[in-house]
Amino acid sequence: MDREVKLMAIMARLRLFGLSLAFLGLAALFGTGRDASAQPASPEAARREGKVVIYGTIVSQIMSVIQKGFEGKYGIKVDYWRADATKVIDRALTEWRAGRPGFDVVTGTRGGLLLLKQEDVFAKYVPAAAESFPAKFRDKDGRLTAWRVTSVGVLYNTELVRSGDIPKSLDDLLDAKWQQKIAMPNPSQHSSTAQFLWNLEKLKGEKWLDFVKALARQKPHMTDSFAPIPSTIIRGETLLGITYLQYVVQQKGPIGYAPLDKYLTDPTDIGLSAKAANPNAGKLFMEYLCSPEGQKRVAETGEFVLSPGIYPALEDA
Repeated sequence: MDREVKLMAIMARLRLFGLSLAFLGLAALFGTGRDASAQPASPEAARREGKVVIYGTIVSQIMSVIQKGFEGKYGIKVDYWRADATKVIDRALTEWRAGRPGFDVVTGTRGGLLLLKQEDVFAKYVPAAAESFPAKFRDKDGRLTAWRVTSVGVLYNTELVRSGDIPKSLDDLLDAKWQQKIAMPNPSQHSSTAQFLWNLEKLKGEKWLDFVKALARQKPHMTDSFAPIPSTIIRGETLLGITYLQYVVQQKGPIGYAPLDKYLTDPTDIGLSAKAANPNAGKLFMEYLCSPEGQKRVAETGEFVLSPGIYPALEDA
């Protein structure tokens, strides 16, 4: 009974989260009216600034690949602070509202960055390199730029899960044999997981909530974000995990991804602070990230980037 009460509390949070996204979706369509500068990046001015400060959700090993390429090309230092989506948004909002934003650029899931956009955190700036990206991912008024998409799926321990038991759909997670053997982030604390569960309505229609309740009855092992889940699988603490597919490439050990019939994907955006202390360095970093060079570096780590013709180093992707 206690689990059902907790689940209802989570569902209440999900409904509020979904409602806020609906309103923020309108804000994305109509814009906020801020007429911030959209001048292109100046490499010379960026070098004078000397550094770019980034807050984001990108795991450090991936950011280090991007950072190495950017710093090597321009000689500009990248100062990166990473946390899960909820903590990134909380810190950025707190600093912004206090009038002391410490960041030049923020990158993370669209749902979270829309919350920042609602408060006019971002300047209007679209990297020229992003003009070739699919139109369906574009922010209508140029405050945010999508540079990759993340696909949430099911990872498994390749040594402990038999080939015949590998899930073929999300519904397979409800099999009794997986009880207490699935890892997932706590949706009451992790906004990206809350968004994932809410978006299941797109796949399951009115039955999405029944699925979420049944998943809760499986008593999953809860983490604070997607990032720790591969480690729990590799160590055998859990056999399955709901997390990002790209972690299969980024983690070493007995881990693979289940070829599901359907996946939910979410764009990762990047935005320039409207009060950036290093605006040119921020713009130049965004340009590099969206350039073919930057996109290739990211794709080599298993990420699904948006530059046409560049594919992830993920088997059968």
